[in-house]
Amino acid sequence: MKGLLGAAALALVAAAPAWCEAPQRVSLDVTATAYNATHAQTDDTPHVGAWGDHLDEATQPGVRVIAVSPDLLKKGLRRGQRVRIHGLKGEFVVLDKMPRRWQNRIDIYMQKDLRAARQWGRRRVKISWTPQG
Repeated sequence: MKGLLGAAALALVAAAPAWCEAPQRVSLDVTATAYNATHAQTDDTPHVGAWGDHLDEATQPGVRVIAVSPDLLKKGLRRGQRVRIHGLKGEFVVLDKMPRRWQNRIDIYMQKDLRAARQWGRRRVKISWTPQG
C-alpha cells in the first residue's frame, strides 16, 4: 500500500500544471561598484532614484539599494526586485538605474559612506533573483 501511495503522489507531482511550479531563480555574473549620495557621483537629487524613490528611506537593516545597468532591466530585473549578491548578507532592492554607457553592471548604494564605497572598489559578483510574474 505504501508503494502505491508513493507512486500516486509522484504521478500527481508529474502531472502538475506549469503555473504551479515555483519560478526558477535567475543568476548572472556582473561587475559591482558602489556609489554615494553626492552631487559629484549622481545628479542634483542624489538621494532620489531613477523612479523617484527616496533611497535613504528605502535602505533598511538587511535590505539595501542597488542601481542596475539598462541591459539588466532587459534581462528581467525590475524596479523593486529583490536581489541576492552572493557573498554578501541580506537582500538588495533595485531602485535606481545606471547610465546607458554601463552594461552588465550593478552599483551598490552606500549613502554618504565614501570610505566604504572606495573600499568596495570594483568586483565581479554573482547576483540572483526570482523573476516577477
